[in-house]
Amino acid sequence: MSAPAPSLFSPAAKAMAEKLGLKMGRANLDEFAATLLELAKADSSVLAVTSDSRGSGKLGPFAQALPKQLIEVGIAEQNLVGITAGLAACGKKSFGVSPACFLATRALEQIKNDICYSNVPATLIGISAGVSYGALGSTHHSLHDLAALRAINNITILVPADNFETREAIRAAAKSSKPVYVRFGKAAMYDLPAPGVKFQIGKARILRDGKDVAFIATGETVVHALLAAGKLAENGLNCRVVSMPSVKPLDAESILKAGRECRAIITVEEHSVHGGLGEACASVLMQADVTIPFKIIGLPDEDTVTGAQADIFRHYGISMEGLSETATKILQHARAKA
Repeated sequence: MSAPAPSLFSPAAKAMAEKLGLKMGRANLDEFAATLLELAKADSSVLAVTSDSRGSGKLGPFAQALPKQLIEVGIAEQNLVGITAGLAACGKKSFGVSPACFLATRALEQIKNDICYSNVPATLIGISAGVSYGALGSTHHSLHDLAALRAINNITILVPADNFETREAIRAAAKSSKPVYVRFGKAAMYDLPAPGVKFQIGKARILRDGKDVAFIATGETVVHALLAAGKLAENGLNCRVVSMPSVKPLDAESILKAGRECRAIITVEEHSVHGGLGEACASVLMQADVTIPFKIIGLPDEDTVTGAQADIFRHYGISMEGLSETATKILQHARAKA
């Protein structure tokens, strides 16, 4: 039996989560599977298509409860996308579920042509995204999917941060009249409070306000930004935390507001620093002539270190400690230049 994966959260980060009143939820992937099953029980046109990934996609209960609404294509991602597209074209609410690392590479042409160019309301679910596969290494890491899919016309890209964003993203995808890609990791996530803030495609959620550093983060990195803001508050810094579950379309208004009201911006993502959330935010700011200290935190353009997701996060500064250190340095540098 292998040893359990190390926690994404250090003892100090767990203590900060408790101080902030955060409660641990389940993995967003589990929340996705439960939500999809709920939708499928109420609507027989909701179908799941998998590429030998019902286990890793947490679709075992779905297959057991609704065997006629699950289609298994085997390890054939291009076929999965084609079948998912065809079902959507026939009026079904089809969800194609496959590991993100393969879905956005092997089947990129089918995503572009069969789904986006053909404008069918299919939803693709990229599971075990980012570095969730940990020690399996770069062949199984998906640090490219946001970059590749952002460049394709006519697709919505959603990266939920917690169980709430996950439920709402899947419900929104089921109602969408256009293609949707949703990205999930495997780790259990804290629930992130934002009372009164509704989920809406194309809109951010402001989890914490402040005017020193604005953290703009997406997916499983958001909680680390929130914990970093809590740590920085102990040193008198008030940091804004923006959860950006909708990577495309992007909430330009929230980005520009942060750029005009805060002293610096740090973007955080479980993705390459090229072509993802950070460069999308930079483009919004530069084109509006908003220039402030700006840093992209993600995976650099190098051979990614191998290890558990937690180890990789900490190595690249995607942690409470790493992000608070980055924020402190960016403000010190800004003061030195002033």
